Amino acid sequence: MTDSLTHPDLSGRHILIPGGTGGVGEGAVRAYLAAGADVVVPTRSTARADEFRTALGDAASEHLHLVVHDYTTFAGAEELVNTMVMQLGSVDDVVAPIGGWWSGKRLWEIDEDDWQSAFVGLATTHMAVLRAALPRMTAQGAYSIVVGQSAHYAVPGSGLVSMEQSALAMMQQVLAAELGGSKRVFLLELGPVATRFIAHSAPNLVTSEQIGAVAVAVSAAPDLPGQLVHLPNRAKADEALAAFGQSTR
Repeated sequence: MTDSLTHPDLSGRHILIPGGTGGVGEGAVRAYLAAGADVVVPTRSTARADEFRTALGDAASEHLHLVVHDYTTFAGAEELVNTMVMQLGSVDDVVAPIGGWWSGKRLWEIDEDDWQSAFVGLATTHMAVLRAALPRMTAQGAYSIVVGQSAHYAVPGSGLVSMEQSALAMMQQVLAAELGGSKRVFLLELGPVATRFIAHSAPNLVTSEQIGAVAVAVSAAPDLPGQLVHLPNRAKADEALAAFGQSTR
């Protein structure tokens, strides 16, 4: 993955990216590191942390903080954020590309394990991180919830994904109403994404690099209000970056 995008200077900012070791999350991690920010990425194990550091290569600077920690519960997320504040001094921004794809069953065919893992577990993790991090975020920061277009388009056999993603879309709307502009919460809604895990030949797929650049751009623009940002393809991502005052070359 090459970093062909320019980024504003976010030196001194502290960014939490749960889900950062995934394909979409990697783009955000790379973008914030390129912008000079300190980036905290929780991982499941030391082996996974080492694997991710290797994948990042030269991008894995001293500003990358890989933490082996389970943040999927309220208590776990609270401990993660408390530790981050203690060690770095603040949480300025959060990017939450938490989750993955699930498919194979129609709604009446799912069992309790499916329900817990694909809906309850992921929704709980988002809620746990939100309630732990948002109250501690500094005023200039941005909280970016990352979802797919399945939040609005039903995919047969993957209904639990659509239901969970739709719940996250409403989470952003509720937060906007409750915060009243005191803090900024964004919803980054993605089309199919080109990552290092999935090699796509379609030339107009939005890339994880672009998604990271958009997240950095909203972090760097304190006057930009929280909003839904549609990133269905590469062209729309370039338009969003231009609208947010960032170069795409």
